[in-house]
Amino acid sequence: MTATQTRTSRTGDKLVGRVAFVTGGTRGIGAAICRSFAAQGATVAAGYSGNTERAEAFATEYAETYPDSSVSVHRGDIANPDDCRRTVAEVIEQHGRLDILVNNAGITVDRTVLKMTDDDWRRVIDVNLSGAFYLSQAALKHMLERGSGRIVMISSVIGEMGGIGQSNYSSAKAGLLGLTKTLARESAMQVQRAGKADGLGITVNAVTPGYTATDMLGTVPEKVLEGLKAKTPIGRLGEPEEVARVVHFLAADASGYITGQVWGVNGGLDM
Repeated sequence: MTATQTRTSRTGDKLVGRVAFVTGGTRGIGAAICRSFAAQGATVAAGYSGNTERAEAFATEYAETYPDSSVSVHRGDIANPDDCRRTVAEVIEQHGRLDILVNNAGITVDRTVLKMTDDDWRRVIDVNLSGAFYLSQAALKHMLERGSGRIVMISSVIGEMGGIGQSNYSSAKAGLLGLTKTLARESAMQVQRAGKADGLGITVNAVTPGYTATDMLGTVPEKVLEGLKAKTPIGRLGEPEEVARVVHFLAADASGYITGQVWGVNGGLDM
């Protein structure tokens, strides 16, 4: 456990009474976001794709660490529109509402353009981009009825800079930036039309992590990791908790005047 992962059951009350659904929420950046939300008093629903044992272990650990915050886990294939709608409906049915959606789930299938297959391309786009659209569409319908909500997209610095062997991943993550800005404009317009602009409102923002110490980098050779650190001005990998703190800031009620923005958490890699 790193210094930034010091556990505490509660550190604030910015999200008390709020229900948050975090896709890919049982590991890596997603799990850190769930912990950060819980530390601010939120009820958390964590999505996962297939590792039931890991999801159950996460839920048990979470319940022990945050006894005052309830948690649920929801299995689904983010690339499947019906699964996206079903999991959003499950969260609302189980917890009574949905205040915050974090589109964090993502996969990589890295190959250079000339070696990339149709399936390599399609699967990454379906999970990393299309899934965020389906989930946001379902969540926004509920949020617009209530006149309030927060959506945060977890994009990537690779979506801003590109990456060798990552045309599918880079394209999907760049697509999230356009989706963020369009959903921000549309939701603000709909809130205005409904005459609910004097409330908490609905905001949509994106966070672009740089190279972060998660399982996704677990198979990268040490020599390559040292190269990534060397080209990052701060000189190290990011910690998932550093991304999570920005997400919980954007999810708070008090951040209602921030929408359609892209927040880089990348150690100065892109500036």
